[in-house]
Amino acid sequence: MEAQTANVAYREISAEALAAEAPGQFDLVTCMEMLEHVPDPASIVRACSTLVKPGGWVFFSTLNRNAKSFLLAIVGAEYVLNMLPRGTHEYAKMIKPSELGSYCRDAGLDLKQTKGMSYNPLTKRYWLNSDASVNYLFATQRPAA
Repeated sequence: MEAQTANVAYREISAEALAAEAPGQFDLVTCMEMLEHVPDPASIVRACSTLVKPGGWVFFSTLNRNAKSFLLAIVGAEYVLNMLPRGTHEYAKMIKPSELGSYCRDAGLDLKQTKGMSYNPLTKRYWLNSDASVNYLFATQRPAA
């Protein structure tokens, strides 16, 4: 079997600027672990929706905003286990699933599935589950034209 290489172009550009430049150009868009770091996550969700073709998929992952998430993602991961630099996350910027769902609906995306993500620091194993209380993923789809 012959190896194939992908034609990949790396660019430093905001999601909003790319959406203005290339609307409806992608079958799939991922926005993973960044919404909780930006000043206007709804703007990023709108840009992702603009980038994807009708019928295309957009996947998001982020951190929930609640006491459990604060304890595990900030206190545990940043201060106790030192898995991330201290100050990586701000509690106020974490996003409840209901908020992300609203951003998605406002951007014309249909929420198809929600999954939680868990991590065991002893075994260094990640897995998907139904518990969206800390880290979670949304699978959304732009309706076909």
